[in-house]
Amino acid sequence: MKTPARGALRGEERGVVIVPTYNESENITRIVPRILDQDPRLEVLVVDDNSPDGTGQLADELAAENPRVHVLHRPGKEGLGRAYLAGFAWALARDYAYIFEMDADFSHDPAHLPEFLAAVRDADLVLGSRYRDGKVTVVNWPMARLMLSYGANIYARAVTGLRLGDGTGGFKCFRREVLQGIPLDQVKSNGYAFQIEMSFRAWKKGFRIAEIPIVFHDRTEGESKMSKGIVREAIWMVWRLRWWAITGRL
Repeated sequence: MKTPARGALRGEERGVVIVPTYNESENITRIVPRILDQDPRLEVLVVDDNSPDGTGQLADELAAENPRVHVLHRPGKEGLGRAYLAGFAWALARDYAYIFEMDADFSHDPAHLPEFLAAVRDADLVLGSRYRDGKVTVVNWPMARLMLSYGANIYARAVTGLRLGDGTGGFKCFRREVLQGIPLDQVKSNGYAFQIEMSFRAWKKGFRIAEIPIVFHDRTEGESKMSKGIVREAIWMVWRLRWWAITGRL
């Protein structure tokens, strides 16, 4: 078993990495062992939206072989935000100290997990940033996709005032107290705006947010979940967040 990295979990503290899946059969059996290798007190929760390619069944097989793997089956595809909220509720019902968000497609490298665990010692929420200190650490994205993502972060900062280099990124580590302090039943976003909303709500609650640099790799297996609807939601949601903050509805 791998020795915990410097800054990793201490004592009886445990962390769970929530991995939402929809048609990730090419990746799930590879990503889960890589996550578990990073620290013996990390566990994995796969939240599968009834993937027609059998991802959920593969996750069940992993869980049957390893008690650190758990699977939450949902009846159908309801979006990224709903999947994470279901995972958060599952994790908060148990005694995890740290709760992670992470993609299943290797765009988020599990090797960064010990860095999150080190950073969260001095923060309440740690974000993995693709745009930090003037550097762009994205591999194999088309220029149009990169410009859309980079521009979206500039736009979100300008509208919300949330000073993050990468507010739309989905590689995160929450202390459980952050998720307990946010009214999860009032979270409205479902696409990539979900990432902005969660960070914004945490910021407005006074939680400490830190960013660490990560290298983001475009997926090599499976298909991207990006859509025009997700982009439209993000455009309007930042204005709703600003209005909710002004009117005291957060």
